[in-house]
Amino acid sequence: MTDNEGASPPLLYRDGLMLVIDKPAGVAVHAGGHGGAGRQSSEPGDNLAPLLESLRFGLKRAPELAHRLDRDTSGCLVLGRHRQALARLGALFAEGAVEKVYWAVVVGAPAGDAGLIDLPLWKEERRHGWKVVVDRRRGKPSVTEWRVLGREPEGRLAWIEARPRTGRTHQIRAHLAAIGSPIAGDSRYGHGTADLAADAMHLQARQVTIPLYPRKPPITVTAPVPDHMRALLERCGWGGE
Repeated sequence: MTDNEGASPPLLYRDGLMLVIDKPAGVAVHAGGHGGAGRQSSEPGDNLAPLLESLRFGLKRAPELAHRLDRDTSGCLVLGRHRQALARLGALFAEGAVEKVYWAVVVGAPAGDAGLIDLPLWKEERRHGWKVVVDRRRGKPSVTEWRVLGREPEGRLAWIEARPRTGRTHQIRAHLAAIGSPIAGDSRYGHGTADLAADAMHLQARQVTIPLYPRKPPITVTAPVPDHMRALLERCGWGGE
């Protein structure tokens, strides 16, 4: 069942085991978390932690994160409503049983219409923080499927659907940058894209499909396109919801 009243950020799905909320860009999923630009989130309202209590809906405990999204990524975020639910959801994410679909606007449209990025990624510590890099010696296996959903007529921008087959930190951001198509507004991996998207990174967790109940069809939840992505998506041929 869905419910969009009385929750902030908006509630996209709710049942006895899980919630799916629409996380806005610029909000960390937990206090003290590092954002897409290496920032640390500790101010009230700068992370989701203070909001979880309002999502109990009659249960004794507030829901908890079943997975994570980058601070600057918007869209579908899954929460478990109690410990048993969290254990079940955690197992599904760990097994790769949850289908995740992301939308991105990239700068430097890829030459083809679809592809598979199979490049090992390594979280490299640096003097002023860290960055995920392609490293064939030390990196962990990382695979992302992508396809072009639309292109700007001028050819600079493309609307990409990405499906990560592994769950590495910053995987989609690092992979798209590695093939020469960084995400618009990505201050860490998208150097030169700020002139198009200075307000927020153009990456959304568009949809999740979760086989939560063994004898029932998988649950698919889709987030609406955030306001900050609409203009560039329209330039790439998106016609609205």
